[in-house]
Amino acid sequence: MVAVFLYFCKQTSGFNFTLFIFPGRGEAMFQRSRVHCLSEITDFLFVTSFRGADSPTALRAKGITCIINATCDKHTNHDMSGFDVISIPVNDVPEANLRQYFDVVAEKIRSVKKDGGKTVVHCHAGRSRSVTLVLAYLMRCEHMTLHDAYKLVKLRRELVRPNIGFWIQLCHYEKKMYGKNSVQMIPSPIGTIPDVYSNETKNMWPI
Repeated sequence: MVAVFLYFCKQTSGFNFTLFIFPGRGEAMFQRSRVHCLSEITDFLFVTSFRGADSPTALRAKGITCIINATCDKHTNHDMSGFDVISIPVNDVPEANLRQYFDVVAEKIRSVKKDGGKTVVHCHAGRSRSVTLVLAYLMRCEHMTLHDAYKLVKLRRELVRPNIGFWIQLCHYEKKMYGKNSVQMIPSPIGTIPDVYSNETKNMWPI
């Protein structure tokens, strides 16, 4: 049996699409393509996975000049010369202190934008660490609430899901900047969650 998928990657300038035609295991390949897509959050800021950021050719095609690597690993498969690579060595666990990097990463993205460059922020899957750093940037430098920043990033990259510890850090960061919170941490059948997850988790129950 042959599976055919047409995957649209939403960007500010429109849509990029890729047609996948393959036998068997099609759905798994489709899901991987979503993870590794270079998701355009704004015209100067992208989010992706480690693998998605591991192609200098693809990055240059998007005009990306700065790579923010929010993992404990390094890119070793390709020559990344010509890119400004910033390492943020944090594990994707709720107790990790990613908050200590919010300001420095936000200011780096702002500086690259000012100089006419573009930044990609990545972690392993482009779901948690990288998204958390982008949300912090949008609050600090684009003056967005956490709620609005999350809705924007979710629109551009559907699979985003920062861990609960990072959400708590983001809420504290927003409260410090604005004196109030647009996202609340609430109880749910599966534990404490940000209220923006409430619709996704209302039918879930712990095993």
